[in-house]
Amino acid sequence: MPALLSVASRLLLLPRALLSMASGSPPPQPSAASDSGYVPGSVSAAFVTCPNEKVAKEIARAVVEKRLAACVNLIPQITSIYEWKGKIEEDSEVLMMIKTRSSLVPALTDFVRSVHPYEVAEVIALPVEQGNSPYLHWVHQVTESVFNSNTALP
Repeated sequence: MPALLSVASRLLLLPRALLSMASGSPPPQPSAASDSGYVPGSVSAAFVTCPNEKVAKEIARAVVEKRLAACVNLIPQITSIYEWKGKIEEDSEVLMMIKTRSSLVPALTDFVRSVHPYEVAEVIALPVEQGNSPYLHWVHQVTESVFNSNTALP
């Protein structure tokens, strides 16, 4: 019996996440009402590739001006290798990393599609589960006027 107590006391020292992994149950998730007040997934990072910096800057400025995004980072000189119309292609592109409210991703996608030179524009978005709370709140604040607007977006 003392050996069993020794094992049990050592198990109590393991982190909760490790125990939940061992048991097969998921670790506890932060609630929406956590200290930061951030609702996980309410901000997204959207990715768009462009043929050059000029196009990327034009689209980036437009989405920020329209408040479809709080911030756009341009990552120059990426190489994209993909299949298009049965042929393997390789192109130099600029990657846009766009931070916005997740609820604005459909409007952002529609706008990008309307101005993008590609036949099929890449617009993919990933929800942000965690991050710097003041930054995430800033994204919400900057995009708030579009979020609360009842007017149709171009």
